[in-house]
Amino acid sequence: MWAIAGLRGGLEHGEPWHHAGRRANKQNVFDDFHSAADWLVAQGMASTAHLGLVGGSNGGLLVGAALTQRPDLARAVWCAVPLLDMVRFPLFHIARLWTDEYGDPDVPEEFGWLLAYSPYHSVDPLPDHPADPSTSYPAVLFTTAEGDTRVDPLHARKMAALLQHASANQRDRPVLLLQAGRAGHGVGKPASMRVAEGVDVLSFLSWQLGPDSM
Repeated sequence: MWAIAGLRGGLEHGEPWHHAGRRANKQNVFDDFHSAADWLVAQGMASTAHLGLVGGSNGGLLVGAALTQRPDLARAVWCAVPLLDMVRFPLFHIARLWTDEYGDPDVPEEFGWLLAYSPYHSVDPLPDHPADPSTSYPAVLFTTAEGDTRVDPLHARKMAALLQHASANQRDRPVLLLQAGRAGHGVGKPASMRVAEGVDVLSFLSWQLGPDSM
């Protein structure tokens, strides 16, 4: 089963719906997403052990926030060409143009909004002592592209490295990074590259969400 969550922040229900999920209200988007996943489980349409989250670009930010805010929500996550470091995002490529939508980290109040949900800054570190509890994260596949001029691939790379460290004890739930060469954000990607990426993604999700994932 494939489900698409209806979230505040889009334009499908007019500007009030849009404004309810942007800037200081951005957390509403993540809360809506969590609620959608919880509803699927409550209705018996899914189980946490067989639920995967998928999002790319701004949707990569969405699933990045979900895996750090609610690591119990799903077994696996595909996070594609994502925006994940919300404290430094305006410094790279064209992202300075997006501060009207997300907020500007150079403005103290807006920095507070961004830091509160920034996925990169929300990863729990691996405990210093083996007896200490640690967060159990889902398996994650980050995909990005070397030539992405919209969202810098550094977001996926640094998040993958940090999450790999934080989940080093989770051998059955790996954190993987797939970076394509000679590709960008996705627009205009040839069919052969889309098919190859699809094979990798479906293999990852089938591996993690199949009957043996319990």
